[in-house]
Amino acid sequence: MEVELLLVPYDSSQRGVGLGAGPERMVAAGLIPGLARAGHQVVGTTVLAPPPGRVAEIRTAFGLMAALAGAVRTARAAGHFPLVLAGNCNTCIGTVAGLGGGTETAVLWFDAHGDFNTPETTTSAFLDGMALATLTGRCWTKLARAVDGFTPVSESTACLLGTRDLDPAEADAIARSSVQVLPPRRIAAELPALLAGLAPRVQRAYLHLDLDVLDPSEGQANEFAAAGGLSVAELSHAVGTIGRSVPVEAATLSAYDPSYDADGRIGTAAVTLAQAVVTAAAAQGSGARR
Repeated sequence: MEVELLLVPYDSSQRGVGLGAGPERMVAAGLIPGLARAGHQVVGTTVLAPPPGRVAEIRTAFGLMAALAGAVRTARAAGHFPLVLAGNCNTCIGTVAGLGGGTETAVLWFDAHGDFNTPETTTSAFLDGMALATLTGRCWTKLARAVDGFTPVSESTACLLGTRDLDPAEADAIARSSVQVLPPRRIAAELPALLAGLAPRVQRAYLHLDLDVLDPSEGQANEFAAAGGLSVAELSHAVGTIGRSVPVEAATLSAYDPSYDADGRIGTAAVTLAQAVVTAAAAQGSGARR
């Protein structure tokens, strides 16, 4: 498969800081030759730039989402699979917009956290902790709809996978929502049935891998790492199961802070997972419109 790498190296709209250092470190860890070893070709690499003017977290973040939406559309029009390497998970808005919006789109969201807070429930005021809530239309609705091509994803086609560290109000919101949740210990046994129920209701899937879904024994992806996560092998297997079940049309690897990865194991894991993601997308020839 021909892959377009789209790098969004920002954390809270700051370039190369914290999680924002992760995208370029993944490339430095050998992601491009790793994809080549798996039989895929990287045909383009784009580093997204924020809109001009003063950096302001919310304005700049949504500006980056808008730029990413255009880059995803361009990649797909060229027949390339868009693989996004992002600091923050909120780039999902741009990626899904670039696919044509959330209608009939499944979201397979691997993350230690729910990212389902809203401005009313958050205790950290971290915009990134509202990513999935924004994607499903719960908050920041006016700014999200200003991203060309964006429509919210139905909660009933959004799946939280490997999630285990939730704020109390966030956990309550998820419990009252239609979002499907599989904690790490249930993924191997229950993911095939979840996907079988999902596949007839969607035309495409967006695959999101926040690297702190991995257990810290595999390496520490960031300061938010939580015990009880998946191994690299378990996550790779789950990604393969997804690729055999639904057409994966875009994917993101996010939330990698190299300053917490002293031994480089997460960088190496990112290469392995990128291989698994693109191979899964190739399983149904689902990377782009042809």
